[in-house]
Amino acid sequence: MIEDLKGKVVVLTGGVTGIGGAASLGFARSGAKVFAQYFGGGDELKAIEAAGIKTMRLDLTADGAAENLISSAKKEFGRIDVLVNNAGSLVARTPLEALTDDFIDKVFDLNCRQLIHTTRLAADVMKPQGSGNIINVTSIAARQGASPGGSVYAGAKGFVSSFTKTIAKELVGFGIRVNAVSPGTIHTAFHDRFSSAEKRAATAKTIPMQRLGLADDCTGTFLYLASDQLSGYVTGQVIEVNGGQLMA
Repeated sequence: MIEDLKGKVVVLTGGVTGIGGAASLGFARSGAKVFAQYFGGGDELKAIEAAGIKTMRLDLTADGAAENLISSAKKEFGRIDVLVNNAGSLVARTPLEALTDDFIDKVFDLNCRQLIHTTRLAADVMKPQGSGNIINVTSIAARQGASPGGSVYAGAKGFVSSFTKTIAKELVGFGIRVNAVSPGTIHTAFHDRFSSAEKRAATAKTIPMQRLGLADDCTGTFLYLASDQLSGYVTGQVIEVNGGQLMA
């Protein structure tokens, strides 16, 4: 239990499955009021809702989705203290010669455009409160590139990292901190979908800790960044969570 998270309102995008689902449960265990957006959930949705977490099924790339999410969360809880922008996807492994405008738009809409708007709208809620935390999820691919076929995704995550640092400078005067979590290779449905078992095993051998990460391995970093008590002097940072896969 992190005492200063108790009662805080936390909005998470992609907050039911994988890294986001683990974070939602972590915040709930710390006594936060959690509002989790999702698009696909399955059995994980049952566990999230059983923990008393408010959920909302929403396609974040649809027109007006960000407005719908932020206004719904505020209507439900009256304020927003923390926004975790976790939703994102590789969409598909696509080599350079096969890239199309439609595919590029899909990747950037999901990983960048919606994140811009949820950040903008949540900041509008936080500014009158005089405090808040925005935590974006980038990727190890932002710094060292993705595996072949992931070029647009890596570029999108590079945007997320740079956007985080710039918005941190813009919002610091309003008492709002902005940081990012950068996971390495975390074994979730994401990598089951986009990486073969052989590729995952080969990657694990390159990591000093000799294993892929788990979704729960990222949860503590989200809680740390959301807590003013623990990280009140931290803003504009990208925190790497990768078992030593990348060392700055």
